[in-house]
Amino acid sequence: MVAAVLLIAGHVRAANDRFFIISVVDEGTGRGVPLAELQTVNSASWWTDSAGIVAFDEPGLMGRDVFFHVSSPGYEYPKDFFGNRGLKVRTVPGGRVEVKLKRLNIAERLYRITGQGIYRDSLLAGLPVPLRQPVLNGEVTGQDTVIVTPYRGKLYWFWGDTDRASYPLGNFGASGATSELPGRGGLDPGVGVDLTYFTNTNGFSKAMCPVPGEGLRWIESVFTLRDESGAEQLLARMANHRDLGHVLGWHLLKFNDEREEFEPVKSWAILESHDSAHPFRARSGGVDYLHIYPDLRVRAELAVITEWTNYEAFTCIADSGKRSGAETTIERDAAGRAKYSWKPGADRLYSGRLRELTGAGKFRVSDGWREPRDVETGAPVEHGRGSVFWNEFRRRWISIASGKAGDVWFSEADTPTGPWVFARLIAVHGRYNFYNPTQHPFFDQEGGRVIYFEGTYTASFSKAPAKTPRYDYNQLMYRLSLDDPRLTLPAPVYRVKQEDGSVRHWMREEIETTHAWQRIEDIAFFAIPAQRPPKGLVPIYASANGNGFETNGSPQTGRPLFFALPDSETADAGVTSSLAALVPGQNAIPRCRVWKNPMTTLPLSFDTIPVSSKP
Repeated sequence: MVAAVLLIAGHVRAANDRFFIISVVDEGTGRGVPLAELQTVNSASWWTDSAGIVAFDEPGLMGRDVFFHVSSPGYEYPKDFFGNRGLKVRTVPGGRVEVKLKRLNIAERLYRITGQGIYRDSLLAGLPVPLRQPVLNGEVTGQDTVIVTPYRGKLYWFWGDTDRASYPLGNFGASGATSELPGRGGLDPGVGVDLTYFTNTNGFSKAMCPVPGEGLRWIESVFTLRDESGAEQLLARMANHRDLGHVLGWHLLKFNDEREEFEPVKSWAILESHDSAHPFRARSGGVDYLHIYPDLRVRAELAVITEWTNYEAFTCIADSGKRSGAETTIERDAAGRAKYSWKPGADRLYSGRLRELTGAGKFRVSDGWREPRDVETGAPVEHGRGSVFWNEFRRRWISIASGKAGDVWFSEADTPTGPWVFARLIAVHGRYNFYNPTQHPFFDQEGGRVIYFEGTYTASFSKAPAKTPRYDYNQLMYRLSLDDPRLTLPAPVYRVKQEDGSVRHWMREEIETTHAWQRIEDIAFFAIPAQRPPKGLVPIYASANGNGFETNGSPQTGRPLFFALPDSETADAGVTSSLAALVPGQNAIPRCRVWKNPMTTLPLSFDTIPVSSKP
């Protein structure tokens, strides 16, 4: 054993002396940048590993000056006189150079979670790594779409189709692994995730959904509920597909801890295509609900979740909430606004169905409850899959969601059903795709100020000219600081009717304090919450009589109600408007601008209270 250890140690030293080490780091944090490409003038490329390391040893290019073009999606190296972004270094064996990149992304790329060679170059360089199996774990080389939840003191991770090294076809019955929780034996999420895969006799990640019959098994969501004895049970919803376009049915599954796999509980004759979900718990009207999506919920009871008719959709379709082709009717109030409510057994209005209703002239874009717009331009954001969770630091529900291929957007709302109106781009991936992103709320740090999210980095459904070695079809982890001033987004200012018949303009904080949710008449406009005052904005106070606004606070007016933009003739009229124009008849309105409300509806589930899911 001692001889073996000495051999390994000698190999590491030899490897360290053999390679020229290139360390690519974030100039702001000094942390290594994964997914950075170093390309020579003859188009040979090397990609940094999860520590930002390249171990360079190219015959013919050692011991000489070599120019490397440097690029990484969401990061930037400065241009030289001729417009080249790169540098010349002398590639001396045993030498090292540090390359600093400017981060353009708001989110910080941390590491790759799945696949082969996560810390390949770090090992070649003889550097320490945080994972027990840093180059091949569970024989996994590629893995699609993560679904994860805390269960019985650990994190249980599940993925879709999984590639292996020994053959082009891998595991299409869903894969799984566990990891220890941070602070309970697990790594800090800023460092990594140390996975222990469920494997078969060959050591490859085994199928977690051995449901009888044909087809692909895609886990759509996982969640936990307690049985009558109080024991925690792990359940999953699975879509069974023949291929991407043909659905065979949906299943409710329960995890068998002894067999370490899911078993069927209930089959549903539902032929809707798969749609990844990240459930959360919330209480409404004194009832504890499991939200599969923000607009689909069911009472959080084992005896209830088996019957699909018990699931309620948040819908504006009249009567039963079922679509009926050309006869479909949108329920509207006296003002013509779409009227939403929870209806058991109703059709969920996901994006495809909304496009059908819009094309048929039944539904307007302004009728929607989730129509995000770029906060900088006001342009509509192509909204894809993602997650919604309560955030204690922001005191709002936050969304991490995909846009067009490779884009990731941050937005927030007062309730899980909206209004989701303004969003900020937080990460890009060049011409690559990054789909099905999700936040991991169990990794939140500093009271939710720091959050973590991951998604699938893949050339699929993108215009990527080539696949990135080792990274393609795998999971990348990001970190996001929610106190970043670039994430300051406009939030709703509601028109609230008082008991004496007067009208006040309040944000969530005032309404929550006075329990005035049921007295909201409309969303008057959007403004910046008083808790996050950015530089250069105008504080707006309630006037002394409470019926108007002013810019000078006093003991009578108290703290600001919100912040507005200073008035400007060059302001984008399509996004903002003067406060006076949006609130006619008010007294002493200051000259400033606020954000217009582009929605005609009030699709809010006012009494939804988050239920903590912390392990």
